[in-house]
Amino acid sequence: MRKYRNIGHHERVIRVGVGLLLLALSGFSLLPGWGELLLMIVGLIALLTGIIGYCPAWQVFGINTCPPQKAEHPLSHSNPAVHEQADPSSHRS
Repeated sequence: MRKYRNIGHHERVIRVGVGLLLLALSGFSLLPGWGELLLMIVGLIALLTGIIGYCPAWQVFGINTCPPQKAEHPLSHSNPAVHEQADPSSHRS
């Protein structure tokens, strides 16, 4: 089973960086108690969504920053001999 992801690579890197930054800032005690708690919660959410690659809020709004996956043709990467036999004009005598 493949996990569903809706966050692309670049956004994941940014989320992890922002999450770590906010968690670090929450430890400096520059804000009142509720401010530190808010920084910590937002930092954890950004860090976790960046790590797992899925954001429930993006799904609610229909946002998907992952690149589209290519649909593979059923005969591609199968037996190359089948492709050679399919075109009789390519055979040399």
